[in-house]
This record gives sequence, structure tokens and C-alpha cells, in this order.
Amino acid sequence: MDQENFSATENPHVKKLQRELNAGTVALVMLTIIERAGQPLYGYQIAKTLEQADESVVAGKQSALYPVLRTMCANGLLDSYVEPSVSGPPRRYYRITEQGRAVLVEWQQAWQKTKNFVDQILSEADHA
Repeated sequence: MDQENFSATENPHVKKLQRELNAGTVALVMLTIIERAGQPLYGYQIAKTLEQADESVVAGKQSALYPVLRTMCANGLLDSYVEPSVSGPPRRYYRITEQGRAVLVEWQQAWQKTKNFVDQILSEADHA
């Protein structure tokens, strides 16, 4: 199959890069969502917020978010608690800790540096 008929979503190289980028940024994005909410969120709310931003990030992979949330709790970036739900099973809510806020600032700075570096290299490649 030639490249012109090979869409980005079918291209295995693009899919691999997208998976790697998503894996490397999901904790940053989730921590940002929880911090910006200003109130505790449960997993489904976090997944829906991600889905609204880009359906392809979460599509069929909502369960993959929970290990990331558990890891952030174990690392002291989030607190969680369970509350009964009026419709369905109890819900685990997540809220950012002070340590999580401090780490988020550092992660955002690291992301900005990385993004600037990549943008610089890509723009230089466009002008070569």
C-alpha cells in the first residue's frame, strides 16, 4: 500500500508514536484536569473530560486510567475516598494534594521545555 492511501490512524508508525506520546503525558493531563476542577472527581468524570478533549485518547481504554490514578495516589500526588452512589456502585473520588500541586508545576515546566525543544527542531526541519 502506498503512503498516500495510508491514513495516519492506519499507519503503524504513527499509531506507535501516538501511544508513546499518550503514555508519557497521561499523568500530566489527568493531574491537570483534577487540579482545574477545583473539586474531587471520580474516574468516569476524568475519562469523560479526556474524551471531550480527544475521543481517540480514551476510546475503549477507560480502564487504563485507573492504574495511573492509583500510582498518583501511592506517590502522594492525589488523595482518594469512596462515597456511595445513588445510581450504581460506590464511586472513588480523587483530589489533588499539596505535593501534587507542586509536582504539577514542575511537570508543566518540563512539558513546556520539551514542547519548545520539539517545536524548535520541527520548525528548523520545515526551513531546511
